[in-house]
Amino acid sequence: MITLASDFGSPYPAAMKGVILQESDARLVDVAHDFPRQDVRAAAFWLREVLPWFPPAVHLAVIDPGVGTDRAAVVARAGDHALVGPDNGALVPAARELAEKPDGVEWFRIDDADAESTTFHGRDVFAPAAAAVHEAGVVGLDSLDLLTPVDDFEALSFPEPTVRDDAVVGEVLVVDGFGNAITNVPGDVVSGLDAVTVNGQSVPVGETFAAVPEGQWLVTVGSHGNVELDVNRGRGDEAFGVDPGDEVRLTFR
Repeated sequence: MITLASDFGSPYPAAMKGVILQESDARLVDVAHDFPRQDVRAAAFWLREVLPWFPPAVHLAVIDPGVGTDRAAVVARAGDHALVGPDNGALVPAARELAEKPDGVEWFRIDDADAESTTFHGRDVFAPAAAAVHEAGVVGLDSLDLLTPVDDFEALSFPEPTVRDDAVVGEVLVVDGFGNAITNVPGDVVSGLDAVTVNGQSVPVGETFAAVPEGQWLVTVGSHGNVELDVNRGRGDEAFGVDPGDEVRLTFR
């Protein structure tokens, strides 16, 4: 299996699939091609949340604002999985999750000297590399001539919230398609609470969206384990007036 993820929309992913299918009989599975454009951190978050649910696979993920520059192209071996993409940090959280320990990931640099273009490495560099990795198998990466083991890579980590007895200061990491504003605040800080004050506004805490009437604000804990700012059948980002990167202050009564 090869999974594909990008911020390309359509039709660019089709070209990547065409290249892969010329070199491999892999089953191709789309993760998403509508990640926020050129938003490496958002892609890193969603890849970390989605890829661990797959059986062993090769994961091709191209969110590449630095395409054509001197940024490296890499493959990560993480447990029984391999991840292929640009060296901009987007692969790092998912690779560490798949390896089940931060130091359990091995990194390889892809030889991309013969890329046909400087603007579409998804087709010209990463798709052929993903096909080659699939054919060699995760245990066979060391035998591929196009790969060179490396010790350095572009690291990416998510910011940690500041937790005090009476408050937590965090930030919005991503906003999903429903408008749920997902923060970096761990869900256990609202466990057992009926309400919290969010940026000065008292908001109920609920286990489900339907815990409040339609259109009402709420704080809940998403499937990822983090605090979300939501609206039952509405958009939390618009109601709370927040975007990714904005500060969120939760105060406990």
